[in-house]
Amino acid sequence: MGENEKEYLLEEIMLEHGSELVRLAFNYVKDKETAKDMVQNTFIKCYENLDDFHFDSSIKTWLYRITINQCKDYLRSWHYRKVHAKSLFGSSITGLLPTTEDKVIRDSEHEEMKGFIFSLPKNYREVIFLYYYKSLSIGEIAEVTDLNINTVKTRLSRAKQRLKTLIEEANIYG
Repeated sequence: MGENEKEYLLEEIMLEHGSELVRLAFNYVKDKETAKDMVQNTFIKCYENLDDFHFDSSIKTWLYRITINQCKDYLRSWHYRKVHAKSLFGSSITGLLPTTEDKVIRDSEHEEMKGFIFSLPKNYREVIFLYYYKSLSIGEIAEVTDLNINTVKTRLSRAKQRLKTLIEEANIYG
């Protein structure tokens, strides 16, 4: 594939998937600018590896996987841990969810449900987000997260059960 073809293809991919990848990255890193950086890195990796992509699998799941791995690497990085620790000590907590996250979960109109979802452990929140808000199949989630299909099914089932319990408790005590 020539450089011009690669650039044209990358431009098409960026237009088609850019905004949804930023929302996906934001679900992990919780910062709009960092999410944009993660997606920029995804597109750089995409460009570098476009010749090796055989289009046997979905470009969408390939991009999701790269983005998720970028975010996970970032969250494990020394820079993130240092900045995150500073912000924990340096700022007061103003609410359960920053307002930008409202856009990420824009399909959900109910603030309480968002709180329930974000109170789940990360492993459960990840599969719920990809399944309900990104409409990925269980197979696609397994591919994107590099998990076994049965692990995805188990996490999804446990996440639903936890959500059900949280909702029931809120109705009783809330």
